[in-house]
Amino acid sequence: MAGTNPLVAPVLGHHLSRPTDADPGAPPAGQRDASALAAEAILGHRFARPELLREALTHRSAAAVSHPGRPTRPHGHASAQPPKGTGSNERLEFIGDRVLGLLIAEWLAERFPHEQEGALGRRLAHLVSQPVLATIAEHAGLPAVLDVAPGESRAGVRRRATVLADATEATLGALYLDGGIAPARRFVRRAWEPAMTDQAEPPKDAKTALQEWAQGRGLPLPAYHLASRQGPSHAPLFAISVTVASQTGTGTAGTKRAAEQEAAHALLEMLKS
Repeated sequence: MAGTNPLVAPVLGHHLSRPTDADPGAPPAGQRDASALAAEAILGHRFARPELLREALTHRSAAAVSHPGRPTRPHGHASAQPPKGTGSNERLEFIGDRVLGLLIAEWLAERFPHEQEGALGRRLAHLVSQPVLATIAEHAGLPAVLDVAPGESRAGVRRRATVLADATEATLGALYLDGGIAPARRFVRRAWEPAMTDQAEPPKDAKTALQEWAQGRGLPLPAYHLASRQGPSHAPLFAISVTVASQTGTGTAGTKRAAEQEAAHALLEMLKS
């Protein structure tokens, strides 16, 4: 007999319900805070396990505050940064990334039945990219419901594209674990509809498009430069700049490749305007 998948088990049984159903295992609305209620409205799903939603909306800077029982350093020392994925939304982000990729791939295969893998892959890469995820989070209202440490909040972390993209994936992970693939699919097809319908032709990745723009005008190839590398080894943040025709764009991401794409995208937008 096949073993039980620990990720699938929580979504069986009565958890597979429509967003408007009252789940018997969920606490009454009066016991949910305003952020949780707002997040459920954004996602179109009433959570049977609201702790999943809280985790999805918890930035790692707020994880220690959200979990006061976690040990801290002795008095007089700065409190320890919570381990990656402990109480924050990073584990759910890992799951949501895979859920999003599956749902977008499924949708693309339905919408473009005659396109081959290469074109579908470019479409998918665009639709799951950081700028698209961040834009969707902004339009949905996720920044207002994110749990961020006060200092990070004052620094504007709620509006950072990396934070918003991660939170979007984490909420999809929470949706999947709480209700299965159906509520995750409903949210994706509603929230991603404008981005999906805007794709008349398969997009080119930003680095390729920028290189073709430069070559088409007889200019030198784009020059990429690592501006900075911050953060711990398990969660680095790279800042990359790219220059073409005396114009410079910058991008930040958790990998150099992604940061280069962000920088190229930013510069293309500048050049087009």
